[in-house]
Amino acid sequence: MKAKRPSFRAELERLEAIVRSLEDEDVDLDEALALFEEGVKRLKSARELLRGSELEVKRVLEAADGTIDTAGLDD
Repeated sequence: MKAKRPSFRAELERLEAIVRSLEDEDVDLDEALALFEEGVKRLKSARELLRGSELEVKRVLEAADGTIDTAGLDD
């Protein structure tokens, strides 16, 4: 059974917590490296979730004639 993937919001919240932890002067090097590695993985996951959402928005905006209105999506 496949584990449920975290939501974009959950990924961002965890990333914020990681940043706060890394800013703490009491974090040791091993913990900092582990947090950094987790942060990189969560950032990649959040980007993938965002990319998937952008594709879904483009599909919703698809016109009946097959063209896609992407105005404002590339900003």
